[in-house]
Amino acid sequence: MRIPPLLPALLVSTLAVLHARETQTDGDWSLQTVSLRDTPEAEVMIRIGDIDNLGFGFADDFNPFTGRPTDPHGFPFDPAAGDAAGTDRIMVGSRFTGEDLPAGQDGYTFDYHPQDRPLKTESLVLPLAALAGVDIRDAVLCLFVDDFQMPTFRSDYQVTLNAVRFPEMERVLAALDQTGPVGKVLYIRLSQEMLQQLRGETLAIRVDDPTTGAGDGFAFDFAKLLVNVKAFPYLGTASGRVVDDETGEPIPGATVEIPGIVTGRAGADGTFQLTRIPAGLAVLSAGAPGYQSGEAPVDIIADEESAGLELRLQRSAAADFSGQAMRAGDRITLNKIQFDVNSAVLRPEGVAELDRVAHFLQQNPAAEIELSGHTSSEGGATLNRELSFRRVQSCKVHLAAAGIDPARITTIGHGPDQPVAPNDTEPNRALNRRVEMKVTRL
Repeated sequence: MRIPPLLPALLVSTLAVLHARETQTDGDWSLQTVSLRDTPEAEVMIRIGDIDNLGFGFADDFNPFTGRPTDPHGFPFDPAAGDAAGTDRIMVGSRFTGEDLPAGQDGYTFDYHPQDRPLKTESLVLPLAALAGVDIRDAVLCLFVDDFQMPTFRSDYQVTLNAVRFPEMERVLAALDQTGPVGKVLYIRLSQEMLQQLRGETLAIRVDDPTTGAGDGFAFDFAKLLVNVKAFPYLGTASGRVVDDETGEPIPGATVEIPGIVTGRAGADGTFQLTRIPAGLAVLSAGAPGYQSGEAPVDIIADEESAGLELRLQRSAAADFSGQAMRAGDRITLNKIQFDVNSAVLRPEGVAELDRVAHFLQQNPAAEIELSGHTSSEGGATLNRELSFRRVQSCKVHLAAAGIDPARITTIGHGPDQPVAPNDTEPNRALNRRVEMKVTRL
């Protein structure tokens, strides 16, 4: 960070402290690959790509991690020599040809020339050697994203980590409508399934639209992985209301969250407030039984409140599941899915129950579900969470083998954390050993 010599002494001192904090958190911003242990943010921080606003640079007193927008920058642009793969360059989906555009195209794709500027997508690849010997409990991905405009150009970006679909991140990108073009930081917590991808040598993050051919170019300045998060250095607040899209009436008790980061509930008048949100571009998600979930992007500025937000939810249609009407937001216990002690192998009756789930998803091709695993309290909580996750993963594998797109199924293992009965008798403990299905989209 360069400090103009004529700045007042107090401001110079403040910026010097800020720079020291940034260096401790992210290392030298000009380096292409950084791995640090025991930073203020996380036990391990791994970054690829220099922090330089796609090569355009930042103002001397500008810090992108505070959530404030950058100045609009020009285009087209090319990576500098040595820039990490997938950073500081314009990319588009692999299906893009410049023809048959579903909703026009953005400025990034006007410069498309197959020979001179192919503009195809390229993976961001983080080295994971720094995670050797680390007990990985959680992880958050921080990305500097630029010019994603899926709602405008009808693109359909898919995200994979080491070739495994990451639907939680896909939902975030689907809500972004960036213009300017300007870039902003975005935080996404890795699901339990995605944490498994941190056990190899590298983490390859690929964003691609392989189906629509939409003219929606995008770029990344850097990618940063935070493992075993301690704290986010810059935080803000968001507040607003959740209402019925048709009537405008409040939806009391609606869940409002930035998935994996912070969760709250709307009050009787539909109002909510979420605090301690990492500064940057956040995507709020709201849901309630009987309603389709709704997402909305919001700028979170450090030490400020983004107020007056309105999340409008549409009522869900009903679909039949084995004689029971299910709507988005509804949850049901799949009682026939049981496992032997310390086993994640499906019993025959569980296979039959999952075949009914597969039939439901086949009959409702827009439906998406969450499978959550639960255990009783015997044994260690950590081991039980891992066991419950392996069990719902075996359910997901069975559904995928039946032809269901794995991206329509999210899985989470709660272990003993969400009992439905006291763990004081064997019948009660049996009630707590369960797999639940929630319809997240219909």
